[in-house]
Amino acid sequence: MTDVTAGQEPEQELPQDDEELVPKSAPADRPEVGPLDESEAPVRPYVDLGGLRIVPRPGMQMRLEVEEKTKRIVAVTLEHDGSTVQLQPFAAPRSEGIWAPVRSVLRAQLERQGAAVDEAEGLLGPELRARLQSGPDGAPRAVRIIGVDGPRWMLQGLIGGRAAVDDDRAAAAIELFRSTVVCRGSDPMPPRELIPLRAPKSA
Repeated sequence: MTDVTAGQEPEQELPQDDEELVPKSAPADRPEVGPLDESEAPVRPYVDLGGLRIVPRPGMQMRLEVEEKTKRIVAVTLEHDGSTVQLQPFAAPRSEGIWAPVRSVLRAQLERQGAAVDEAEGLLGPELRARLQSGPDGAPRAVRIIGVDGPRWMLQGLIGGRAAVDDDRAAAAIELFRSTVVCRGSDPMPPRELIPLRAPKSA
C-alpha cells in the first residue's frame, strides 16, 4: 500500500476566531452523484465495510489494506480494468473542509520521499499527480490522489495503474470513487481521524 495517508501527520490546529474557515472542496453534484453520505444513499445492494459501503460490480476485485502493527483495516483498494482506487474516509468538521490542508501535507510528504508532484484541476476539483521514485518493478510509478469533502467527512482516493496516466480510464476510476458511500456515524471524532473500517460480514 502506498504510504500517503492524512492520519499520519500532526493534528490540525483549530482556527482562531479571526481565521477564515477552509471551504469544502467537492463537485456541485456530489449529493446526487457522490461520493454520498449514508443519509443520501439509495436503497441498493452494497458491500458493508463499516465506514464505507461499496457498490459490487462485475470484474471488480476488492482488497482490504491492513496495518501490520495494529492489525486494523486502514484502506480499501478496488481493482477494475487494469486500474486501482484506494479509498480512505476521514472525519472532518461540519463547517469546513480538510482536503485542501491534507493535500498540502501529502504533497510535502511525497516530495520528501523523492516523488515529483504537481497539483492539477481534475474532474472532482484539485488533485495531486505524482511520479513515485520506484514501483514494485523498480520503475517510476504514476499515481493520482483525489479528495472530496462531504458532511463531516473527507474521502481520499489514490488512483494507480492505467487510470493514473490515461484520462479516459481516470474517468472510469473516478466513477468507482463516486459510487462509494461514506458512513461517518454520530460519535465525536477529531478531524483527520480515519473512520473505522471492518471486513464485510459473511453471508
